[in-house]
Amino acid sequence: MTEQEVSRKLQVVGDLCCSPVLQAALEPSDAQVLAGALKVLADPARLRLLSLIRSAESGRATTGFLAEEVGLTQPTITHHLGALFEAGFLERERDGRQTWYWVNTDGLETIRQLLDPAPARQLVSVEPLKKAGQ
Repeated sequence: MTEQEVSRKLQVVGDLCCSPVLQAALEPSDAQVLAGALKVLADPARLRLLSLIRSAESGRATTGFLAEEVGLTQPTITHHLGALFEAGFLERERDGRQTWYWVNTDGLETIRQLLDPAPARQLVSVEPLKKAGQ
């Protein structure tokens, strides 16, 4: 694995494994990854792109479709999609001349869990009471 591949791997939000921010102290490296991920999400165009992709009929969209919807050039859309992909919020697949993007819900779920102020809840199973003689 090259140094660049290792660097990319460390920056993906889905790789964070620490407890929620409001429950315990973050490790410095985890705080840096989380801050980087939040910076990626803090752009209005990127938030709009995520919402457009997620709400598309198939849950997938191409750069051309997104450029028309957002009103930005394809190179600008590609730049934003690349940032979202590198942070772990999108997946992509090349199909001929088009690239299809879809939301990586694991990345978004990681952010939600890290910011969740409530302690992790344990599932409790409840069994019905047995009647006498059963």
